[in-house]
Amino acid sequence: MQLQTHAWERALLLRAYEAGHGTQSHPHSSFAPELLQRAYLYCEAATAYHSKSFHLASKLLPLEKRRAIHALYAFCRVTDDLVDCGSGQEQTQLTQWRERVMSHTPPKDDYVAVAWTDARIRYAIPIRYAEQLIEGVAQDLVPRRFETFDELATYSYGVASTVGLMSMHVIGYSSLDAIPYAIKLGVALQVTNILRDVAEDLHAGRVYLPSEELEDFKIDDADLASGKCSARWRDFMRFQIERNRRLYAEAMPGIGLLNRDGRFAICAAAELYQRILVEIERADYDVFSRRISVSSLGKLRLLPSIWWKSRRATLPH
Repeated sequence: MQLQTHAWERALLLRAYEAGHGTQSHPHSSFAPELLQRAYLYCEAATAYHSKSFHLASKLLPLEKRRAIHALYAFCRVTDDLVDCGSGQEQTQLTQWRERVMSHTPPKDDYVAVAWTDARIRYAIPIRYAEQLIEGVAQDLVPRRFETFDELATYSYGVASTVGLMSMHVIGYSSLDAIPYAIKLGVALQVTNILRDVAEDLHAGRVYLPSEELEDFKIDDADLASGKCSARWRDFMRFQIERNRRLYAEAMPGIGLLNRDGRFAICAAAELYQRILVEIERADYDVFSRRISVSSLGKLRLLPSIWWKSRRATLPH
């Protein structure tokens, strides 16, 4: 499949290329092996607790890359949790966290910061990607509405595409041509989260769905608050899911640009998340009464076909 570029992607590509030019001033990690062992085990436990799908996908990586991906996940998890902690000191705590994780010598009792710093240095992850993620997550300190999908995609770049771009450095990739595909996949994954978590976000006082598109389907805030699956809501969700699937399809050829030992894991992450869309459809688009998920058995049953798909991944043209 030839790469398709949407208007909203152009500015995001510029941000990604700019961030990717960051350099590492310290090429070697200097943490004690015992400390690193504890720090990485802590991050693995955090990953397993918070995201079963991500943890399952990470098991498909070689050990060293798996450890680094766990550290990356834990870094993202802590960043996100600080914004939602409800302490009243979120901005201060986020600023302090940023200082710790951007340092080459974080406190030794902060296992996430230690593991993340080691992984970032070890895999030469441009620090600007991490800064962009923190800046993206910080937008939730003052909840806002997105008028258009373009605005939502820009937000999704900050909180999700940056994760994919950092993961690329851990997995390994053949050329910078992988960047547009990582951006697409990040947006697709984040939109899947948003479609699944409508009720949870409403409870937190947040609406991520594009206002312009809600209006097109004649859905207002009262409709959302009612939690009813009207015909209009089903039509709206069908539209969202169809576009989301197109994004996944456009992103998947990028798997062929990754190192072979990481393709299965990334393919699994994408395919397992896409399965959430199927489960939303099976629930007749009711994302209000319960949180949609894919069962552990369902995930395991998907792995053989995902493995075959990852093995057949070829360079995009």
